[in-house]
Amino acid sequence: MRAFLAIPFLLCTQAVAADVSAIVDDHILPRFERLAATTDQLAKVAATDCDPESAELRGSYHAAFDAWVAASHLRFGPTETGERAFALAFWPDPRGATPKVLSQLLSGSDPVVDDDASFASVSIAGRGFYALEFMLFDDQIMVAGTPEYHCKLVQAIADDIDQTADAIWQDWSDRYAALLKTAGTDGNATYQTREEAIQELYKALTTGLQFTSDARVGRPLGTFDKPRPRRAEARRSNRSLRHVVLSLQNLRDLARDLAAEDENLTNTVSAAFDEALARADVISDPSFADINDPQARLRLEILQQHIDAIREIHAANLGAHLGVSAGFNALDGD
Repeated sequence: MRAFLAIPFLLCTQAVAADVSAIVDDHILPRFERLAATTDQLAKVAATDCDPESAELRGSYHAAFDAWVAASHLRFGPTETGERAFALAFWPDPRGATPKVLSQLLSGSDPVVDDDASFASVSIAGRGFYALEFMLFDDQIMVAGTPEYHCKLVQAIADDIDQTADAIWQDWSDRYAALLKTAGTDGNATYQTREEAIQELYKALTTGLQFTSDARVGRPLGTFDKPRPRRAEARRSNRSLRHVVLSLQNLRDLARDLAAEDENLTNTVSAAFDEALARADVISDPSFADINDPQARLRLEILQQHIDAIREIHAANLGAHLGVSAGFNALDGD
């Protein structure tokens, strides 16, 4: 069963330039600054309390992970340098590489954890928030290895997350923010026109929506005959629904900023996001573990339909409003 969605379409006849500088100052920089601050706190807590069941450690993990999800749609520039985004968030992981890498480190008490530079060379599957989730929430990984080494690995992962987040924030604040703001000026080889900068931001929005629909919701949905709740993102820490909601909230902010010069379009965009968030609010299982139940599955399917409705609105209206298209993104494949 599919719910009928009434999608409002507006005719946009003239491209309008978004305020790139305002988006940089009000949307991008605060999110990466918060990511750097929360990951710093995570590393500090882990340094003194590495017990995987510690309420303080888990709390700092959730705060830092929230900050990453809030910024994760901004997958260009500093987040892509040196595969930093993957180092923070290696998911989906269809081959189960993360528990394999962690198990190898734990079983051999690999001394790579004793040096930050060495740990940065570990497979990205063994780094970042999803690796730390296994260390803090997975029943098998939580008790694997010696307690001393388990503690060192938790601390090494937390330190590595912090250093990666700091590098992203430093790069944005020192260099990349200015590149976006000065798009179209002489000497800016990265963004030779303002339209290129606006297209980058629009692509971040459309790719973020695609990832949330296809991966965050679509992967656990699977098919009607074969749902895949164990494929849900961050299910061990009960964050699956939380990531969908955080993503929608932060993508809504970016969409509003891009549409800001057109009040009718801004209202249409806001209403579509608000409706999707209302649909998320009626989903009761935070890890999507209940989608074998037909009614639970239907609620998740309807949420996905509303996310896809937002994508249609943007394709039909916001892109025309800005005079850009989404273009190629990393989710399109080769």
